[in-house]
Amino acid sequence: MKHLAFTAILALIAAPAVASQCPMDMSKIDAALETAQLSDEQMAEVEALRAEGEELHAAGDHAASVETLGQAKDILGIE
Repeated sequence: MKHLAFTAILALIAAPAVASQCPMDMSKIDAALETAQLSDEQMAEVEALRAEGEELHAAGDHAASVETLGQAKDILGIE
């Protein structure tokens, strides 16, 4: 029972950190898109992932947003 409570507390502490990462990731993607040399297909995929990440962030699903935005960053080759 103590482990469950500890895990819940850690999750509550970590949630704001993940939530604040989303806007930073979106900004990095936006900046990289300005100079990115991608195929039309890759560009469309990055733009779709960026939009999905923003929607997930707005809906409060920050873990999924970070994961989705991470996929877009991988395509762009940014950290």
